[in-house]
Amino acid sequence: MNNYTLVFIIISYLSVLFYVAFLAEKKRQSKWVNNPYVYTFSLAVYCSAWTYYGSIGIAANSGINFLPIYLGPVIAAPLWIIVLRKIIRISKQHKISSIADFISLRYGNNRFLGALVTLVCLFGTLPYISLQLKAVSETFEIMADETSYVSTTVFDDSTFYVALLLAIFATFFGTQNTDASEKHKGIIASVAFESVIKLVFFLIIGVYITFYLFDGTSDIYNQMSNMENFKQLITLGSVENGFDWFFMIALAFIAIFLLPRQFQVSVLENNREKHLKKAIWLFPLYLLLFNFFVIFIAWAGKLTFGNTQNAEYYTLLLPLENGNSFLATLVFLGGFSAVISMVIVSTLALSTMVSNNLIIPYGFLDKFIKNQPERNSKYIKNIRRISIFLIIIGAYFFYVSFSKELSLYAIGLISFVIISQLAPSFFIGLFWNRGASKAAIIGIIVGTFITLYTLVLPFVLQAYTGTNDFIQYGLNGITWLKPHALFGIDFLSPPAHAFFWSITFNILCYLTFSLTTKGNYRERNYAEMYVDSSNFTTLQDNALVWKGEAYVADIKNVLVRFLGEKKATRALKIFFTKYNLSPNTQLADARLINFSEKLLTGSIGGASAKILIASVVKEEQISLVEVLKILEESKENIVSNKMLREKSEELSQLSSKLKNVNEELVTKDKQKDEFLDTVAHELKTPITGIRAATELLMDDEDDMPKDMKNQFLKNILQDSDRLARLINNILDFEKLETGRLHLDLQTNDLQKTIKKAVASIQQIASKKNITINDKTAHAITIKYDEDRILQVLTNLLSNAIKFCPTEKGEVTIDFKLGNGEVEVTVKDNGKGIPAEDHNYIFDKFYQSKHQNTIKPQGSGLGLAITKQIVEKHGGKIWAKKAVKNGATLVFTLPFD
Repeated sequence: MNNYTLVFIIISYLSVLFYVAFLAEKKRQSKWVNNPYVYTFSLAVYCSAWTYYGSIGIAANSGINFLPIYLGPVIAAPLWIIVLRKIIRISKQHKISSIADFISLRYGNNRFLGALVTLVCLFGTLPYISLQLKAVSETFEIMADETSYVSTTVFDDSTFYVALLLAIFATFFGTQNTDASEKHKGIIASVAFESVIKLVFFLIIGVYITFYLFDGTSDIYNQMSNMENFKQLITLGSVENGFDWFFMIALAFIAIFLLPRQFQVSVLENNREKHLKKAIWLFPLYLLLFNFFVIFIAWAGKLTFGNTQNAEYYTLLLPLENGNSFLATLVFLGGFSAVISMVIVSTLALSTMVSNNLIIPYGFLDKFIKNQPERNSKYIKNIRRISIFLIIIGAYFFYVSFSKELSLYAIGLISFVIISQLAPSFFIGLFWNRGASKAAIIGIIVGTFITLYTLVLPFVLQAYTGTNDFIQYGLNGITWLKPHALFGIDFLSPPAHAFFWSITFNILCYLTFSLTTKGNYRERNYAEMYVDSSNFTTLQDNALVWKGEAYVADIKNVLVRFLGEKKATRALKIFFTKYNLSPNTQLADARLINFSEKLLTGSIGGASAKILIASVVKEEQISLVEVLKILEESKENIVSNKMLREKSEELSQLSSKLKNVNEELVTKDKQKDEFLDTVAHELKTPITGIRAATELLMDDEDDMPKDMKNQFLKNILQDSDRLARLINNILDFEKLETGRLHLDLQTNDLQKTIKKAVASIQQIASKKNITINDKTAHAITIKYDEDRILQVLTNLLSNAIKFCPTEKGEVTIDFKLGNGEVEVTVKDNGKGIPAEDHNYIFDKFYQSKHQNTIKPQGSGLGLAITKQIVEKHGGKIWAKKAVKNGATLVFTLPFD
């Protein structure tokens, strides 16, 4: 393919990415930009050219040994919901803008530690960026068929121009805002887009090679199984290889947290913590899909070409070999996507660290203090732009000097091992408050030195001298100082060996110096906030340990220099409103010191923010005893606040209960009034009837026919019975309420008692054409007061008849044996019990407003008395809920 065509394709693709980023920035509040899928796919920046090309090279030469680098992140993903969420919360609380800021803040905003972390990240990432340039350069040559061409100067090297193009693109996107803690929606959207592109194109070429060039996975496997070393490609082999796998998995586990680009996308660009729930399963699935065809592409390449030369680029060579330049172009674009997303995010993260932790705190602070805000903002952006350029150009010269001699896999592992030196200070410091800045610094320096000695120095000397004497004989011929067999450990691969010794000494130094040295008050303060971050979320400003004298006006002047008058004034107004302080407050307290440092952290980094604020305040040293006392008081305040919240909730609940009781009392009072009105009505009705019938009999005693006279006497008798029942109900309830009712417990047959109750109520049922079904099939004898249980049954049957429809009404009574009790059920097909009545039907005076009559019948004491009698027998009574038709009332009586 023509060079100019390739360049045109690259520029066109960059234009598409630019447009995607532009749209995302324009619609930064849109759900298409702020969703868990964009966040998860942005995490796939982990899959760089190493994944896209390098894994195939390893699979071709070493079989399944490419897997550990992806198993580490898969193991780490479930822990994100705990570990990564904690890291995200801390970063948001303190406006963290880089991993260097995160680590240095944990150890009291230590300026030197921030600079050291930056240097480690810089030296660890430069080889990685050079890896991407190497991949672009070599794939460009393959596509342009210029593999035999060797460039003699920088200006005739296509890689230099690709590096320049990436530098311009990264500079434009990475330096839009001065505050590095702000979200880069455009970059993240374009990275997510590229992640989808590179996965889709890789799967397309995988399907093409596996199922078009070959007859599926079985065909490739069967052909490969005939090769001599096939078994070595699909097994671990020895115990030594098992150790290699373990250390490589651990290395990748650390890398998914600590690589600057991963920290940028997973922590700093996280909009919502809930996105982690999607990422913990979708990201491992992404890695699985990406690696599904790796082994088959590698084997297909070996079967086609007969050797593993340029095995890393089988995805390009195989379609070109078969005359399919279109698919080769897609593969090239997928690889270019993997390169550009890694380069942009990495340089963005590194430029922020270089600016905030190296250049500004070690040379530009004095100049910034004298400048105007607009000029400061411009200087900060320019520093980051120059940093991006220098980083990419530095990576290019690393590529020219060293990368041509190494595989993509080897370069990637060098970066991983260097970055892993941050692990002890990062992870242990996150969960152990004794970790000290001195320990972190010594541990990182020792670990990095061992990495350089065992991994970097050997290939540098070999590249320049052309011999491997250093590897063979060690330093000055000392055997136990061989870089690949340090202290006699010679069974590990060079990267695993370097990782093992460097991380071991790093951890030992960190633990030893943490236990033997005491950090200053700032270290102990931030250690508490990091380790116990959940408790300090609401009180982080008060938790800051600070002692001294500071003026609001001086602090405001510093803020104005970097934020501008408008933004600084608005920020202070928010602060005073939040803490209920007067706008005229002159003396600053610990909260304002902390607030101001956080405001500046995003723009100039934590270390520089600390220095600037310290320059305008008179701070006094605090002893460790005072620190611990203040922190203890803070914890006591948290406990006190928690107790107050609990008491407040209890009072709120009590208030709610009192309100409910009051409403219930009002309802009861209303029911009582209705009860008295009903009782008066019920008493008045039979008395009126008796009086009227008696007067008629007295006036017309001689002339009245005998039949009519008998009817009047019968009416008098019925009204007298009705009056007696009402009075008895009231007396019974009064006895039950006061506990003066005594039961006459005798052994009775419950079936016979039920039949008596049915017989007594049968006439009333017949008048309404209501059927009573007695389903009791056998006799059962238990102890109870038969008169009172007859009263219960009669009440329940009467209620059921009252609410049953005329003509079609049906009442069913039955019992069944339970665990130590008998359960009696009375069921009807009436209107049922309304949901609002369920909790009240057994209350005294209560009458449903949904009866079949206009005015409620009865005294409202029937079911209340029934309940009292049943409970007096040691049983329970209730109405079944969620009954489709009618009502079902149930009561139990215990056995002896």
